[in-house]
Amino acid sequence: MERYLVESHHTEEDCHHVVEQFIFHGLINNIDWGCEDGVHVGWAIVDVENKDLAMVMIPPNLRSKAKVTRLVKYSPEKIQAAHK
Repeated sequence: MERYLVESHHTEEDCHHVVEQFIFHGLINNIDWGCEDGVHVGWAIVDVENKDLAMVMIPPNLRSKAKVTRLVKYSPEKIQAAHK
């Protein structure tokens, strides 16, 4: 399994519609939102096998504005080995 940050970007005008889409698709409890702070993005961290499966967290009609980033934790040893 790999860990991914899934981001769903939207405008203030689209905010209500976007949240309704996450409710409709049963995903609302998996997302943290920045909307109340004026950052109209929903975030989720998911453990799945690949980016395509991470993108499934986003309702289909919102995927064009979504972003999926693979997350990696580094240990001091791993960083040192990478810089040799």
